[in-house]
Amino acid sequence: MSILIKAVGLNEQTVDIFIEGNRIKRILPAENDRQSFLADIEIDGRRKAVIPGLVNMHTHAAMTLFRGFGDDMPLMPWLEEKIWPNEAKLTSEDIYTGVKLACVEMIRSGTTAFFDMYFQSDIAAQAVEEMGLRAVLAENYFDYFDPQQLEQCKRLIEKRFAQKAPACDRIRFALGPHAIYTVSGDLLRWSSDFAKDNDLLIQFHLAETEGETDFCRDHFGTTPVRYMQQLGVLSPRIIAAHVLYVDEEEIRILAGSGVNVVHNPASNMKLGSGHQFLYKEMREAGITVAIGTDGCSSSNNLDMIEAMKLASLLGKSWRKKPEVLTSAEMFWSATQAGAEMIGIDAGRIEEGYLADLCLIDLNLPAFTPNFNYLSNLVFAANGSCVDTVICDGRILMRDKKIPGEDEIMEKAARMAYELIKRKK
Repeated sequence: MSILIKAVGLNEQTVDIFIEGNRIKRILPAENDRQSFLADIEIDGRRKAVIPGLVNMHTHAAMTLFRGFGDDMPLMPWLEEKIWPNEAKLTSEDIYTGVKLACVEMIRSGTTAFFDMYFQSDIAAQAVEEMGLRAVLAENYFDYFDPQQLEQCKRLIEKRFAQKAPACDRIRFALGPHAIYTVSGDLLRWSSDFAKDNDLLIQFHLAETEGETDFCRDHFGTTPVRYMQQLGVLSPRIIAAHVLYVDEEEIRILAGSGVNVVHNPASNMKLGSGHQFLYKEMREAGITVAIGTDGCSSSNNLDMIEAMKLASLLGKSWRKKPEVLTSAEMFWSATQAGAEMIGIDAGRIEEGYLADLCLIDLNLPAFTPNFNYLSNLVFAANGSCVDTVICDGRILMRDKKIPGEDEIMEKAARMAYELIKRKK
């Protein structure tokens, strides 16, 4: 299939974009009557701008079903009293429906690719494939330092990856050991070896709270990043989420190991985990830093445009330096950085790149006046400014409408209420 987007704004120019298959074929100055491209679908880009699809590098998609449940609680009581007991009741249908709801929300707010960390990644893959997004799905697991559960986790992962790979090349599987306080060193080392042998990415929560750091000191005599270094598991395969409690030496350790980092400003603030994320220091050390929303149960939405704003304002605020964490830096972290981490030709609007892109509605107060489009996008707008979403050359949303979204939302709401009432 081919798509022609006519007269759309790109970097202060007006261009025509021709998409053939799943790639951007040509980008040329706009012409009123272009005859050289005969496309199956034409989209009017007037009063719109085009951006690369946003890449949400840390979330728990099926947790849309827990949105607003267990609010205003610290991380560990929230996990132990609200989340883990109800996650134990989740069925495959719950996860499938929760992921479809997450996909609706991400499409509506301009995300075309995401890195998920949850259970039953094979079920999540079905939902993602049907919704048309691009995803890396990390199977989440815990052994709680119990040798029997460690062996069970190994068998779970071996079974998952012995199964047939996703039929859709937009979807890949990964590993998701939860954190150093729920996963033993033996399992972390085994996961590292398994990932290397099977060419997999690994994502886990790292240095997220002061409590995690205290736990690590009490049990292992050191800090989380140093502990991971001692285990020998830090590598370019690692995508570490949060990473709030690190010092200069630990940043050098992460950079030297090629570890990638994901900043999750909304959940960090909402759970009271911390606010002094060292974006500037990590970037200066050479660490690639992307942005994530975390799950809807801890950040309440999957809006990456809002996440860019929160990341920037949070960094400006605690540093008391308005010139840092600019809109351009946040946009890079929300697009190209994530694309690089997962190894896809996306995050840019350029010929030859994947046709993962969004059209932004400029006919809104947030873009009036429009002295600085990128500033308006990051600081004035939110996900509701997204008009059209294309992923892998396929139109997922047009004129702010996704086919079947009402039915998905209705079913997800019903299942969420039933889940909370359900006995284990």
